[in-house]
Amino acid sequence: MKEKKFDISTDLVQLIPSELAYQYRIIPFQNTNEIISLLTDSQDFDGLSNELEIILGSKIQLLKEEEGNINKYLLSNYRKRNKSTSTLTYSDDFLLNIIHEAKEIGSSDIHFEAFEEQNKVRFRIDGKLIEKYLISLSEYPKIINRLKIMSGMDISEKRLPQDGRINVSTSHEDFDIRVSSLPTLHGEKLVLRILSKNNVAIQLEKLGFNNDEINTYKKAIKKPNGIILISGPTGSGKTTTLYATLKELNKEDTNILTIEDPIEYTLEGVNQVQLKEDIGLDFASTLRTFLRQDPDVIMVGEIRDVATANMAIRAALTGHLVLSTIHTNSAWGTISRLIDMGVPSFLIASTLNVSVAQRLVRKLCDNCKIEVTTEVDDIPEELFNEGVIKTHFKSVGCEHCYQTGYRGRKAIYEIIPVTRAIEKAIKKEELEIEEYLVENNIKTLKSNAIQLIKEGVTSVDEVYSLLIS
Repeated sequence: MKEKKFDISTDLVQLIPSELAYQYRIIPFQNTNEIISLLTDSQDFDGLSNELEIILGSKIQLLKEEEGNINKYLLSNYRKRNKSTSTLTYSDDFLLNIIHEAKEIGSSDIHFEAFEEQNKVRFRIDGKLIEKYLISLSEYPKIINRLKIMSGMDISEKRLPQDGRINVSTSHEDFDIRVSSLPTLHGEKLVLRILSKNNVAIQLEKLGFNNDEINTYKKAIKKPNGIILISGPTGSGKTTTLYATLKELNKEDTNILTIEDPIEYTLEGVNQVQLKEDIGLDFASTLRTFLRQDPDVIMVGEIRDVATANMAIRAALTGHLVLSTIHTNSAWGTISRLIDMGVPSFLIASTLNVSVAQRLVRKLCDNCKIEVTTEVDDIPEELFNEGVIKTHFKSVGCEHCYQTGYRGRKAIYEIIPVTRAIEKAIKKEELEIEEYLVENNIKTLKSNAIQLIKEGVTSVDEVYSLLIS
């Protein structure tokens, strides 16, 4: 039997505000020029119909639906705001309403996108984009211009990308929004990254390290000099790990300097510099200046080229602790990448303290996940043959997770400390160290992913790309 779907189109969702949908338990099913058809589990069709016609200014047709299905429709299409944890005051302003809604439901990014026939607003929640609103072609330019003014951009410049920042202050909290514009075929696309100024939650212990990993990592960052490198794709949580590390190192007697692109969180007691390549303020040149600023700890947003890599190594050799990120697929791949960039292997071996790789994975909702027996098509063939994962949990969807099957995210890590044995392997430019990792009980991203599947924390689908690596 084919499973019933509870998603409805965005244009229908927008007909009914979230609060109204929950209050009257109604779901828009169809809209013609004359009549809006609504699903409901209400018994009072006449009273409800009359009331809704006044509120919505249109003729209403009500269709009976089961209570359980109405609950699923509501949770799939109208994410309910958590009134118990927020006291934000909502403005009549359309944009501020969208921003506050995104902040309340835990969205990290808001996308304003221009297309040929309609324009969209999408929220990124737990790493996945969800379409929330449609904007008419006539209204879209006004909204984009308003956002550009709010973020300090030049509204007359529509041909080049721009960056800006918005500060939103309410009686409840104060947060920043990083804004990026991009000229596309049918108009400008804007992405708003929501950045909380509340850094209390950014702590190493809360990121996802197991006991052995956090002890290894803390031992590496307590060294007075050397390089700490964190790798992973965009959106894997590298920046959060860096900020948590800076918070751990941020003491009264420590001078910390950072060069970032962009500055995502402001940290009290840390000297943060915004990258501006158009005026020559790049990673390499700023690092050179940092060495004359009597630093103890230096954080470089990203190592993108050999000049930055060489300056980071020079800083480490002259007695500074350097933290940075790099785009590679594994902790050992970071070392290979540096060698490929032209950094001498003996310098890598003598300066690198630890290499870290990480990913963010969605956690299964504890209220609705179900355990199933692993079939041959569920996981890579070699893992099935080895019998490593005999059972696993699948996502289902319920009222607690808004029918997504997932609730929250967790970071998983691969941490390789540079021991004498690793130093020798780096100097010899050896690429295969699997035996060493097994002998020293160093967990890889793959082994940590398998462990999370066994524990029922995440699903096979969520970490499948790590299982085939």
